[in-house]
Amino acid sequence: MKLAVPTDFDILDALSDGRRNTAVNLSYVLDKNRSYINTRLPILADYGLVERVGPAPNSGLYEITEKGRVVVELRDKYRTEGVDFDALVEERLAERTE
Repeated sequence: MKLAVPTDFDILDALSDGRRNTAVNLSYVLDKNRSYINTRLPILADYGLVERVGPAPNSGLYEITEKGRVVVELRDKYRTEGVDFDALVEERLAERTE
């Protein structure tokens, strides 16, 4: 996965409180451009780090996934030389399901 640093981690941090949120709110909280946040959220969803939730299908609400929580926890390992970040995330996820 290719994450935009620091924005993607900031989005995941903001969602890691377990509450749902929208791009509008996240852009305000993070002091980032709303359209940029709107482009990053679907990418994070494609990576399985966040998911779009209801109640309405197009409500624009997102919440962090377990994989997203792992990415936040391993943030300091991202872009570390010699570390396969994707493999590390998958390994940590597998440990949690055992």
